[in-house]
Amino acid sequence: MDRHIELTDRLYAYLQAQSLRETPLQVELREETAQLPMSAMQISPEQGQFMALLARLMGAKRYLELGTFTGYSALTMALALPDDGEIVACDVSVDFTEIARRYWAESGVAHKIDLQIRPALETLDALLKKGEADSFDFAFVDADKGNHDAYYEFCLKLVRPGGLIAVDNVLWGGAVADPDIDDADTAAIRALNGKLKDDERVDLSLLPVGDGLSLARKR
Repeated sequence: MDRHIELTDRLYAYLQAQSLRETPLQVELREETAQLPMSAMQISPEQGQFMALLARLMGAKRYLELGTFTGYSALTMALALPDDGEIVACDVSVDFTEIARRYWAESGVAHKIDLQIRPALETLDALLKKGEADSFDFAFVDADKGNHDAYYEFCLKLVRPGGLIAVDNVLWGGAVADPDIDDADTAAIRALNGKLKDDERVDLSLLPVGDGLSLARKR
């Protein structure tokens, strides 16, 4: 028996109206990003609020983000972290992250965010070489899909036991369940989904939030 409710546009608008607690700058950033050709890369505000709630429940202080875009997710998490919290944010775009920097500064959280503009695998490898294994509370994987498995493996090393790894876009607009779709990105997401299901190093829940969000708690 189906146990889900159809999320119509009207119901989605109600959900947002009754649950979102964004700051004016979060709203402004979302609206500016919505004007960009690649605006679909931004996470939904309810997903950001959910992740921030998880961070607060965990008492998280260190957050690792792979794929920052215009900075909405990092801003939302920075607002949830304590004043001495730290975010390592990884991206390769100067143009998009310039938008992010502006909103982080206006929101008073720029001091919490270490933005790394280079391939994320380089940053992750550098963190491990600096001895930062088991030092992050929360990691969010929302970058190029072909490297998702490598990102996940790095995150497993960098996140502490009991910490959380969140992987975005795991439902990929429904493509993962369509056997006729087998492009490289879809295949990579399917492969990681299958790996997560059987990975005894983590506790797992895949949720139909946004474009699909997998939560893996490191054992």
